[in-house]
Amino acid sequence: MTEQKAMQSSEVVSDETGRQYHINLAPGELADYVILVGDPERAVKASELLEDIRISQKNREFVTFTGRYKGMEVSVMSTGIGTDNVEIAMIEIFQISKNPSFIRVGSCGGLKEEMELGDLVISTGAVRLENTSLFFVNEGYPAVADYEVVLALLSACDSKDFTYHVGLTASASGFYGAQGRAIPGIPLRYPDLQEDMARMNVANFEMESSTLFTLATLKGFRASTVCAVYANRPRGTFIGPDTKKKAEKNCIIAGLEAFKTLERMDADKKERQLRYWFPAK
Repeated sequence: MTEQKAMQSSEVVSDETGRQYHINLAPGELADYVILVGDPERAVKASELLEDIRISQKNREFVTFTGRYKGMEVSVMSTGIGTDNVEIAMIEIFQISKNPSFIRVGSCGGLKEEMELGDLVISTGAVRLENTSLFFVNEGYPAVADYEVVLALLSACDSKDFTYHVGLTASASGFYGAQGRAIPGIPLRYPDLQEDMARMNVANFEMESSTLFTLATLKGFRASTVCAVYANRPRGTFIGPDTKKKAEKNCIIAGLEAFKTLERMDADKKERQLRYWFPAK
């Protein structure tokens, strides 16, 4: 791990080289295509699919690898659990990167009966059931995924023959009460939250995407999320170890393959002199 030097101030929490306090990364150490995961162990698993790893950095829950996937430079970073950690990661990434694109690779609770454990869910936007993002925008500001990243994820999942769903994600500020889970001996303020989200055609629960999408949009960067279904909330079922292992790997591959597609889309935009990608006529 690179040793940190003195920070410049209470507001500019980086050293004189630009190395950031929490993620412990400096300019030039992060690729333009960034996979974000929650679990640090998932970052390690994702790194095993990379070659020529030039950066391996660990600080707190932030574990980062920068290497190559099928010739394309990619970074994988763990953020830990929750939107508060995502805020820290995103703000510090913004200080050292000029034009990053993000795919969150995570796990979720499915809110639709037909979702099988291990299926993938691609997020088009997020319901804001947390308040971290509200320190930047008002309540009516939409948390929307970037359409190019969504298309790239669709292409990746289809090409790998993964079973996937597409829709809105509810980003909660916790795992238990904040997602309407019944807890013995503790009353819930919103006991019908799961059913309410399902009635509004929300596809899944997780804990990061709304702040990810909000901050990326504010900076004009691209982001979306793909999650493996670890729980089916209507059925009351939870994933087993073998299915979990396969689903987690499928989700990581979906994110990495989506960046390969996005790389081709970006090259196509440059060749056709486009600002936004759309299929050629």
